[in-house]
Amino acid sequence: MEILKTIVQIIYIGICVVLVFIVLKQEGKSSGLSGALTGASESYWSKNKGRSAEGMIVRSTKVLATLFIVLSVVLNLNW
Repeated sequence: MEILKTIVQIIYIGICVVLVFIVLKQEGKSSGLSGALTGASESYWSKNKGRSAEGMIVRSTKVLATLFIVLSVVLNLNW
C-alpha cells in the first residue's frame, strides 16, 4: 500500500510542475490597450482559437487541473 501511495505522490508532483508551466505559457484574455481603444473585432483566428495550439493548452490545463484536484483528494484520504 505504501508503494501505491508513493507512486501517486510522484504523479501528483509531476502534474503540479507541468500545470505551473502550462499556466505560465498561456496568453492573457484581454487584447491589451490597443483592443480597448480600437475595439477588438471577431476574426478568423479568434473564432477558431479552440483548434489551435493555444486551444490545446487551454484544454490540457483543464484536464491537469481536474487531475490535480482528484489526486489532492485521494492523497488526503487516510490509507
